[in-house]
Amino acid sequence: MITLNLDGQPRAPRAVLCLGAHADDIEIGCGGTLLKLTEQNPNITVHWVVFSATPPRAREAKHSARVFLQKARVKKIVVKTFRDSYFPFMGERIKRFVQQLSQEIAPDLIFTHSRKDLHQDHRLLAELTWNAFRNHLILEYEIPKYDGDMGAPNAYVHLSKATAERKVRHICEQFRTQKSKQWFGEDTFMALLRLRGIESNAPGKYAEAFYCQKMLLL
Repeated sequence: MITLNLDGQPRAPRAVLCLGAHADDIEIGCGGTLLKLTEQNPNITVHWVVFSATPPRAREAKHSARVFLQKARVKKIVVKTFRDSYFPFMGERIKRFVQQLSQEIAPDLIFTHSRKDLHQDHRLLAELTWNAFRNHLILEYEIPKYDGDMGAPNAYVHLSKATAERKVRHICEQFRTQKSKQWFGEDTFMALLRLRGIESNAPGKYAEAFYCQKMLLL
């Protein structure tokens, strides 16, 4: 498990695993943090896994991942084709795949969905993440949506205005298939980043927020 050291010698993650149920979930949930992380740690390895995408969405997902991970030393991008909105009914297959990931990858840090997310695909993936990765630092990200399930996060990553704007610009440029959705837009994404910036007193006014269930302090 990655730890937060209190002796003035913080340990940066060398390997990161990003899990997203659908194309654009990772970018929306933790895209700004990944931009900041890869800039500050150029030797980092990022495993990026999207579980559901139609052919057009898969193309968007792969291209977007490459854009967000430009500065990562090693990037491994996987896009699967599990059926959107049916994850609970495909649980056995998805669980086998997540368990396989846990045997192949030893990440220092994992980004996944929140276990309190009301979207059934998001929630199942979060549960399977915790089931398979039992000795890792897991940060659960948030996705704004119609369901109204935004909660009170307990971990924040401060972003500069430039990084926040770059995140939002990349999302809107890469996922053109989502333009017709009422919630999908720069105003939504910037508003959430600003709100979390207010909550965490971010110097640059913007932040991404996460749910951290367990963290070891040394």
